[in-house]
Formats: sequence, C-alpha cells, structure tokens
Amino acid sequence: MENKKLRIKAETDSLVIGGLSISFERTLRIPDDDQVYPLPPSLGSFFIYKVEDYLDKVPEKWRELGGYFIGMYQREALWLNFSGSPHALIVDAGNINAITGNEKEDLLNDADQNYIVPPDQPWLDGFNAGEGFIRQFVAMPIGLGYTVEEQLSQTEALGGMRFVVFAPKPDIIPEYSPLLKSSVMECSLNDSMGLAAGGKMKQEIYPDEYGIDVWDSESKTEIYIHVANSQQFSEITGRNLMPSPVDADAYTNNGYPWFDLYNENKGDVKAAQKLSGVKSIKAVDEELGEISNEPSLNIPDSQIVTITGKKKV
Repeated sequence: MENKKLRIKAETDSLVIGGLSISFERTLRIPDDDQVYPLPPSLGSFFIYKVEDYLDKVPEKWRELGGYFIGMYQREALWLNFSGSPHALIVDAGNINAITGNEKEDLLNDADQNYIVPPDQPWLDGFNAGEGFIRQFVAMPIGLGYTVEEQLSQTEALGGMRFVVFAPKPDIIPEYSPLLKSSVMECSLNDSMGLAAGGKMKQEIYPDEYGIDVWDSESKTEIYIHVANSQQFSEITGRNLMPSPVDADAYTNNGYPWFDLYNENKGDVKAAQKLSGVKSIKAVDEELGEISNEPSLNIPDSQIVTITGKKKV
C-alpha cells in the first residue's frame, strides 16, 4: 500500500506538514478575569528544535515520542499561526483535544467537530471553552493541577502539544493563497510543561466548510511538540531563552494595537462542555493560596484594529 504520510520539515520558526505551515507565536498574556479580550499580537515566533538532535539531553519521554520542542517561560502565552493549503488538524494539549476536551482523539469526527481546518481557521489562541471565546494557551508546570490535561485526562500527563494532520484528497481543493499573518512585531517544580487555561479571548472555531469526506484518512500524520521551561531549555540547547515579552498593561498603555478578526459569518463550533468547566490559572492559584494582583485591562476602541484574511482594515 502506498505510504501517504505527510512530509514534516522544521524551519527555524515554523513546522511544515504536507502543505500546511504552523508557527508558534509569542504573545501577551491577557488578564484572567471575567472580561473577553480582543486578539493580542505576535511578538515573534518561538524557535523550533528537533528532539532527534538532542537525544543525549532530552527527557526519556521525549525520546520515546520523538517530534520537536520549543522553550517557554512559566506563565508565558502562545498562539498558533497557520498558512499554506487547507488541511484538517486535530490539536491536543498533551492528551486533551483543545476543541472538544476529549482525551486523545485520533480520528476526525464531524458530528461533534473535533478538528479545525487551517488556514481557513487562521489562528488558534486557546481552548474552545465558551460561546464566541477561547481560554488562552499558557505554559504551566505539570504537577500542581494547573494544566487542562491534568484536570481532564485519565492517564499520565504528557505536557506539550500533539498535532494530527490530514491532507485533502487529490484534486478536490483548488490552489490556495495563504492568509496574512497579523503581527505588529516579528521555573517550575517539574521539568515538564503543559498548557493551562488563561484569560478569555474573542475567537470563533470555524465549522469545516468542505465536509469530512474531503480529508484523506490514509494521510494521517502525528507530531509531538514538547515544551521546555527556561532552565531545561538552557540545559538541553546550551542557549538562553529570549527575554519574556512586555506585559499586556504596558503594551496597551503605549498605544499599540490589538486585533479583531472580521470573519464574514463563518459560524462557530459549539463550545465544549468539558473545557468550559476547567479551572483557569487564577482559580488554581486561589486554591493554592496564591493571591493574584493582576489588574484588568481597559483597551480603548481606537486601539482595536479589525482585520480580514488578506489585509488590515
């Protein structure tokens, strides 16, 4: 039988799987309060490293799973940026599907859509935890109950992210022009880092407009992306992480833009009940006796820029 697995290639700051390119964008961590915030900018892409190049230094679990890794500070946020041609993509935070909250789904499900279709879905900033909003992806150590995976998984937490990618069947989707990336700028108790639920952000998860029959199940390709904390990253690579991004309050006070995506009524996949009930970082902090003094943000309308797929408005 012909091997239809997709070719995987790691650029310095992006991962190319078949015809789909994924980058991991450093960004502002929005406040974990009751407000729903606009989309924060990119502050540059995380560099991507191949596990195979550091086999004598990475954790045993990483050697077993293979894949790639990035380095993040504790409580640092990221979002996923997509370009290239349409593919079906399952995004797991460790073992937990970021769209449904279910554990390690390997097959596409159109009855309760458990995947996205980038780059029609141009970005994914977090967990599908509410109607019209997500909860931001924020790196936290495994072991204290912060990560969504620890709260929902019945198995040992893996940390990091897992992608399962499906290419379209031949000659169905015409040549595609990638969407424009919207950007304004191009230590933990446990070595393992996973993704926790941060603040609320306005973002829809678009329904699959092509239909599940378009995607080639034989092309299914699985990739693991591990997350190293700052100390672990230095020990593995011999490099230091870039300084952590400016905080959201300082960014806003200096008049820089936030974003709102004009989506032309593409619809919104139903929020996942499992994910709507996960504890946010602030909630776990309070359980552990940590008091958050993080202020809410007041973002003037004049600083919110509406963008479409191809240009800024």
